Order: sequence, then structure tokens, then C-alpha cells
Amino acid sequence: MSDSAAIIKRLNRIEGQVRGVARMVEEDRYCIDILHQVQAIKSALSRAESEILKNHAHHCVAEAIKTGSAKAQQEKFSELVDLFEKTKR
Repeated sequence: MSDSAAIIKRLNRIEGQVRGVARMVEEDRYCIDILHQVQAIKSALSRAESEILKNHAHHCVAEAIKTGSAKAQQEKFSELVDLFEKTKR
């Protein structure tokens, strides 16, 4: 299975979890049960984010390094720094 296919599979699973939580809210299920499912979704999204970040490093960043272009390398580095700064907010 390709990296993209695995990520799509993971995101589809998350989508199903989100629909499940919506049903739980509609059914007026116990709040703590809903919150447990929301935590599971957040954890699954975090894992998907990590996989996408790894792919970016293995493909995009590695390609910029391989080209030898200082400009391309700086762009990829800046993208990563910006991303990490946003996650701190």
C-alpha cells in the first residue's frame, strides 16, 4: 500500500468516527462517552498528521536537498518552521 493510500484509509476511518460522534450527539448519549470518542479522533488525526509530515520530509524536503538548490532547501525549511510555530499557538 502506498503512503497516500494508507493516509487516505486512515482519514476515511477518522471520517467514520466523526460521523459516529455526530450520531452519539443526536442520540443524546452520555457526554463522557462522546468526549472519549472525540479524544480518540484527535489522537487519530495526530497520527495522520505525523504520517503526512514524515512523507513531506521523505519526499519534498529530501528532493530539495537532492537538487542542491539553497533556495529550495530554505523554502522547505521555512515551511516546516512556520508549521511548528502554528502548532504552538
